[in-house]
Order: sequence, then C-alpha cells, then structure tokens
Amino acid sequence: MRRLRDILLSVWVYSLFLTSNAIVIPLLTSGVFLTAPFSSRASVMKRFRRMIRIYGLVVINLGRPMMRVEYADKAGLKRVAPYIFVCNHRSMLDAYFMSMFPIAQGIQVANTWPFRIPVLGIYARMAGYLDINSMPPEEFFAAAGRFLADGIPVIFFPEGTRSRGREMGSFHGGAFELFRRTRVPIIPVCISGNETVMPKGAILLRPGVVRIRTLPAIRYEDCEGSNVYVVKNKVRRIMQEELARMDAGA
Repeated sequence: MRRLRDILLSVWVYSLFLTSNAIVIPLLTSGVFLTAPFSSRASVMKRFRRMIRIYGLVVINLGRPMMRVEYADKAGLKRVAPYIFVCNHRSMLDAYFMSMFPIAQGIQVANTWPFRIPVLGIYARMAGYLDINSMPPEEFFAAAGRFLADGIPVIFFPEGTRSRGREMGSFHGGAFELFRRTRVPIIPVCISGNETVMPKGAILLRPGVVRIRTLPAIRYEDCEGSNVYVVKNKVRRIMQEELARMDAGA
C-alpha cells in the first residue's frame, strides 16, 4: 500500500510539474525577452534570477501534497546584502529550496552538468550562475567577487554532489577561499528531510517534512588569522551539529 501511495503521489506531482512548466516557463520567458531590448545586460540577468526564484517557489508549492517545507531564518537575512551561503546537499530538490530565502536574488555555483539541462541550463547562464568546473580559478573568484560587491549573494553546495543519506560529504574549498578574499560573511544553511522526500537515485517521491535553517553568520573578524582549511572545518562542524539536531526532530 505504501508503494502504491508513493506511485500515485509521484504521478500527481510530476503531472502538475509538467503542466506548470508548459505554462509558467513561456510566461516568465516572454516577460524577460520582451523587455530585454530596452534593458542593460545587468538588468536582464537580474530578471532571469528573479524568474528562477519564482519558478523555484512554484516547484516547491507543487510538492505540497506530499512535502511540507519548514523554513527558519536564524541568520536574520536582509533582502539585499552580500552573503556567501554554504549549504549541505542531500537531494536534487535543494537548488529549488534556495528560493525560500528572503533575498531578492542570488547566484548559484554549480558543476557543469546543470548548465546542460534543456531550457533551465540556458536560464542559469543568462542569470549569471557560475560553472565552477569550467572557469579558471582567478576568473571564477573575480566574477563571484563582483556579484558580492553588488550586494548579490553567492550560493555554494561545497560537497560538490549529493550525499547518500544523512552523512555529509567532505567540503571543497571554493566558498572558503572566496570568504578569505572578500571577507563577506558565510551563512551556513542546513536542509534536513530532503533525503527522504527524494532520495538520491530514486524516481518515486515520498511524503515527508523538509526543514531548512539559515544559521547565524560566520564573519571574517571571527576567523581572522585562520586559513581556508580551518574555516572550512569550522563551518562543516557547525552544520553537522545543527543537522544532527534537525534529524532528531529538534
């Protein structure tokens, strides 16, 4: 019975997803492209980022028959402010959950493959999302630094790929090197329950509760004199401790 329930819920949600894509994506796209000839490149990129955020909220709300999302902002985020978000990564849904943040827009850092997704990959490039694998390091840090200087947050999934289950993978150093160079605060982001709703390698969706928490900022002044490795391990430890509490229902 449980498998039949999961099949029926999955068919329902995927049907809504495909139907909404056929409606929402053309509407949002036409709105951006109709105004593009009269706008600067920066304005077009901003509209694409806002469009992606709206699309993410649509996707999250489509999943409400089987997924309840609880968001807690312990960081006191401002709508427009430079932040370096560092998020754990248990599910392919995580990129959509970023639309829950009370910020006007954000830049996601990703590996190459998301940019190859039809339509959405094009939108990601048009929005200025950063492909960390294809950019030389200095070019990457310069581009990310410019976004932060303009008050646009940059979002990292430093594990690089989804973890299997609840065990968090090791962190790559890109987010923490950017922190060292720019001195922009790091906001740890913990997501729990996403591994149950859509486990890695699974097609069927399962009912569940997803909890998202943005934790208090880690500021450069608190880590001055620490190297990238030390900061990376500090952030990972903070996130591990919070995720353990969240997984336990606290």
